[in-house]
Amino acid sequence: MRIDIISAVPDLMESPFRTSILKRAMEKGLAEVHFHNLRKYALNKYGQIDDAPYGGGAGMVLMVEPLDRCISDLKAERDYDEVIYLTPDGETLNQRIANTLSIKENIIMLCGHYKGIDQRVRDMHITREISIGDYVLTGGELAACVLADSVIRLLPGVLNDEQSALTDSFQDNLLAPPIYTRPEVYKGLKVPSVLLSGNPKVIEDWEHEQALNITRTRRPDLLENK
Repeated sequence: MRIDIISAVPDLMESPFRTSILKRAMEKGLAEVHFHNLRKYALNKYGQIDDAPYGGGAGMVLMVEPLDRCISDLKAERDYDEVIYLTPDGETLNQRIANTLSIKENIIMLCGHYKGIDQRVRDMHITREISIGDYVLTGGELAACVLADSVIRLLPGVLNDEQSALTDSFQDNLLAPPIYTRPEVYKGLKVPSVLLSGNPKVIEDWEHEQALNITRTRRPDLLENK
């Protein structure tokens, strides 16, 4: 999988991809992540990529020409399955979306900034708009990192234990059940005996029941989609 991320401030995103699972995925050649500084496509020597909105109002808007030139250059090199704009008014990211994107080959992620981007960029290039929640960030860079992480970790071979991703919260519209590890007893708190039974079927039934109870209490809305 190749992910190209377009940003006015790409330095914000480099650190998460230099450590842990994302770094491992890139070292294994399972994922490529490339950052593109929008200012390289600026209209003048001052690096202008934004301007005041037509019709008035506060804030600045990322201009159509630098964005169009950047996206068009990338499209000239390869075909892209999705051109995603990270924006608060997009569809809210969930596990289903991450699963769907994980089988794509080439993705562009465009990070919004300031008040957003010229609508004509959305009309010409954007195939999908995604939000990571009902709140506003300074820009789409952190959202792009979240989206990339949620997708890349699902690629075959990225996680040491392939089953791990399949049992994550939200994969079956349920939150995860309680989990325990050694020691068996700590400050009088004991690991549930069922987990020590060695009976996979009994353990699976217990975990499912726990997941249902937790979801029913904390996120009953998820059960409506089952």
